[in-house]
Amino acid sequence: MEAESTLEATTLAVDWGSTNRRVFVLAADGTVLETAQDDRGILAMDGSGFAAEAASMRGRWGDLPMLCAGMVGSNRGWVDAGYVSAPASLAAIAAAVHWVEPGHTAIVPGVSRDGNGRADIMRGEEVQLLGAAAAGLVAADSWLCQPGTHAKWARLKGGDLVDFTTAMTGEIFAQLGRSGLLADGLDGTVQDGADFRAGVQAARGGDLLARLFGARASLVLGKRDRTDQASYVSGLLIGSDCAARLDSDFADARADGVDVLASPALGNLYLAALDELGCAARLVDSHAAFLAGITQIWSLLK
Repeated sequence: MEAESTLEATTLAVDWGSTNRRVFVLAADGTVLETAQDDRGILAMDGSGFAAEAASMRGRWGDLPMLCAGMVGSNRGWVDAGYVSAPASLAAIAAAVHWVEPGHTAIVPGVSRDGNGRADIMRGEEVQLLGAAAAGLVAADSWLCQPGTHAKWARLKGGDLVDFTTAMTGEIFAQLGRSGLLADGLDGTVQDGADFRAGVQAARGGDLLARLFGARASLVLGKRDRTDQASYVSGLLIGSDCAARLDSDFADARADGVDVLASPALGNLYLAALDELGCAARLVDSHAAFLAGITQIWSLLK
């Protein structure tokens, strides 16, 4: 909904992901005048029509400069905006912004890491992760988790993104629910509770693939109600994700705690899993983090 304000819109900030797109109409001081979300992510674009979509947004909100972040800058989006190598800062990202229309439309690059036998990439999440530190929502030295289709676990030092790991947690759950042996039973509501936490505890023992089949066996043998199956399997996957991090590159986070950037619905599941695994965690507003990051990048471009 449009906020009552005498401020004038000066910029469109677009979080343009794979399945969804969120537009923030900003005033010069970063105040959000209006927001809108739709399902016009890049998967709905089929590789074309991005310029027309940008024109449509300007037709609604005015002929304003536009700064986009997310999968719109991938090799399946409007243009491939490339990557900045970690360690990465907001200043480095701003310096590498790709101008689709000089001075008018720009796309934020992603961040990559490649070393010690492991390659990884992110696109869009870097704005939130670095924005959270820039706005003081998290400490300059912190451990962060950003749940989602591809969950990101990141380490910030001095406000810079120094390393990260991606886990396909959400995608695997979605794929299991679409087809295969476990699809029958994964249509229920996932919620924190005894079954979710039982899944988290089961994940501590490793052997995720066998435990996933065991979830099916428990259902067939009547040891778990069908309505509880989705929570248990989600607990297995999220628990496996969290346990793997805490047992390796996030080991020090057990003492320091983890900041979880997410909506309450998903973020609270990760908070529950981390709590079950003995790690303190707190929820951080991911939209506030994105706005802080994108406005900081835009200010560096002026």
